[in-house]
Amino acid sequence: MFDYTSRYYNLETAKLTMPDDRIVAYVKRRFLPQGKNMLLLEEISVTQGDRLDQITGRILGDPLQFWRVCDANNAMNPIDLTAEIGQKIRVPIPQV
Repeated sequence: MFDYTSRYYNLETAKLTMPDDRIVAYVKRRFLPQGKNMLLLEEISVTQGDRLDQITGRILGDPLQFWRVCDANNAMNPIDLTAEIGQKIRVPIPQV
């Protein structure tokens, strides 16, 4: 259902039978991992103009993998990670 690089790739799916007997398939809830337990590839300091998609594009080779960096830093909002110059960001080793 999802590409192997998606944050939803390994999630379980379920089915729900609606009152009109339609069956709706859905992906079960994703719980955030503990960022401190993720293997670290690199730790960087935010510089002027940094954006998370640019950082992940440069380091991981894919700007769409920004969610991995969010997970490693226990961040729900990607913008929070680059809001402060000099802030340290953990970039994890990608896991499938």
